[in-house]
Amino acid sequence: MPPSSAPVTPPLPYTPGYPIRTERLDLRPVLHDDFAAIHAYQRRPEVCRYLYWGPYDEAGSRTSVDAKTTRTTLREDGDVLQLAVVVRESGTLVGDVTFFWKSRAHRQGGIGYVFHPDHAGHGYATEASRALLKLGFEELHLHRIQAELDGRNTASARVLERLGMRREGHLRENEFLDGEWSDEVVYAMLAREWRTQQEEQEEQEKQRQQPDERARQR
Repeated sequence: MPPSSAPVTPPLPYTPGYPIRTERLDLRPVLHDDFAAIHAYQRRPEVCRYLYWGPYDEAGSRTSVDAKTTRTTLREDGDVLQLAVVVRESGTLVGDVTFFWKSRAHRQGGIGYVFHPDHAGHGYATEASRALLKLGFEELHLHRIQAELDGRNTASARVLERLGMRREGHLRENEFLDGEWSDEVVYAMLAREWRTQQEEQEEQEKQRQQPDERARQR
C-alpha cells in the first residue's frame, strides 16, 4: 500500500491563537471572572436537561469554571479545549464551546456547545461551532469531526444540520439519564465534505458579487 499523503496534524502541544475570531464572536479561554455569566446558564434546568451534568449550584459552577480555565491546549488524545463565546460588540459572554481531541492517529475530533437561552435566535451557536469545525479541519487537519446529542434535543440537532453535518446514527435507549432511557443521535462531517462546503460558499459569494460588479461597469 502506498504511503498516505494525508496532511500531518500539527505537533503537540497545540494551542490555538486566541481569541478565535468569527464575524461577530470571540472564542477565548475561560477566566475565573466568567463565573457569574457561566453560572447564569449552568444553574438553569432547561439548559442541562439533555446534558450529563447540572443544573449546578454555585459550588458546582465554580468547580466547572476552574476546570474550564485549564483546558486551553491540546497535549494528547482525550484532551479538550473549552472556550468562552463572547459577542465582540457588547463583550457579553453568551455560552461556551468544547472541542474534543479524540484521536491523533485516526485524526478524529468532536464538538459540543452550551448557550444561555436568553441569547437564542441569533445564530451564535452555529457561528461558534463553525469556528470549531474550521479549527479541526484547517488547523489540525482532522479527517472527521463528530457530535453526539440526546435524541430529544431537536434544537441542538438543528444547529448541527445548519453546519452541514450529516446525521449518521440513532442509538435507541442506549443511555439512562434523569431516571429514564434516552436515545443518542450522532452527527458527523468529513474533511472532504468541509472542503466542498467551503468551495460552494465561495462560489455563491462570487455570484452575489457579480451583479455589483456589472452595476459599477455601467
